[in-house]
Amino acid sequence: MPNIANDPTRKSWINVPENSDFPIQNIPFGVFLTKEDVITIGTRIGDNAIDMGALQQLGYFEGIELTDDMFMQDTLNDFISDGKKTWRLVRNRLAELFDEKNAILRDNKDHCEVVIFNISDIEMLLPVQIGDYTDFYSSKEHATNVGKMFRDPENALLPNWLHLPVGYHGRSSTIVPSGVSVHRPMGQTLPAGETSPVFGPSRSVDFELETAFITTDVNVMGENVSINETEDYIFGMVLLNDWSARDIQKWEYVPLGPFLAKNFASSISPWIVTMDALEPFRTKGPKQEPTPLPYLQQKGKHAYDINLEVYIEPENVAPSLVSKSNFKYMYWSMSQQLAHHTSNGCRVNSGDMMGSGTISGPTEGSFGSMLELTWGGKNPIKMNDGTERKFINDNDTVTMKGFCQNSSVRIGFGEVSSKLLPPFVRK
Repeated sequence: MPNIANDPTRKSWINVPENSDFPIQNIPFGVFLTKEDVITIGTRIGDNAIDMGALQQLGYFEGIELTDDMFMQDTLNDFISDGKKTWRLVRNRLAELFDEKNAILRDNKDHCEVVIFNISDIEMLLPVQIGDYTDFYSSKEHATNVGKMFRDPENALLPNWLHLPVGYHGRSSTIVPSGVSVHRPMGQTLPAGETSPVFGPSRSVDFELETAFITTDVNVMGENVSINETEDYIFGMVLLNDWSARDIQKWEYVPLGPFLAKNFASSISPWIVTMDALEPFRTKGPKQEPTPLPYLQQKGKHAYDINLEVYIEPENVAPSLVSKSNFKYMYWSMSQQLAHHTSNGCRVNSGDMMGSGTISGPTEGSFGSMLELTWGGKNPIKMNDGTERKFINDNDTVTMKGFCQNSSVRIGFGEVSSKLLPPFVRK
């Protein structure tokens, strides 16, 4: 089935500002709340959100096999479960419907009033009910930097790292959409020079620049999925700030790895950008040496050229750009991550989320965490107001942005932006 929604010459009758992340070639999917307190599934073109539930009720998806309430639900899980054919049919229909040459909806003012909302008049919600969340550790540069800081600099990577996508199971209950503030976590830490731990607020709260992919139903328990099939089960991607408490992490992570230092909050961008929309931006990933085992081997372009930026904004101060990176630096691809995840028969369901792990590039300005950017706090970063940051301060807002761009089109994710509040106080 052709992917006609990606036609770079197509224009919409909805205004799209210059350098918008959301031209008609994007057509992401999300869930939002209207001023009338109606929750609906929707898409976005320019600065307008489109109510797909209303479109379905008005008959604009006629001819596509969908359940009657497909877009009137409060999550995308059922739509994602319908699979790649349905995703493409719906996205193609939306591209045709909002094409500048198509007058069917454009000239029906009554329908436009109930279908199209200004983005400032809605509230974005979590797009999927996330059943399971896995976080990988797939940036060679990041893993090397952390290994140099905390282990033997001559053997920064552990022996298994070049042979498999290292990962751990996270906590889905504390994944929140952009705009939701998070609290500085409490926990056990071991102060420098001490032999006994203390309990209190983390002093080293950090961001982690990541992306995440959302899956459809992949397999049944016991079944593994071939590396050549995995891309059919990836619906799309979001930006992910996987908040971390470095001092808690340092004390607790041996022997079982990340726990309370990582599960207190993870923030994601609310619009899921489909893999179909990202297709023009495929690129080759880094050369993998040694050659992975056969079940992880793949040829061709399985990375994506996604520009990434991180800003820190102290309260009442202009934001400071602290990192510029790119998703193409990732050593292990999403398809390799999913193939490895199911290699033991682990079941993966619709709405599951897989984090990339911190995305760091080869230069200091492309590191994906404060841990690396300040080298453990030794080299503080100066903000626009002259203050310095070793890690994230209370009332700082961390914003991540991501976009792809070629000579024809720009496809973006919008942003994931969250404010760090002081520790939670029970009232």
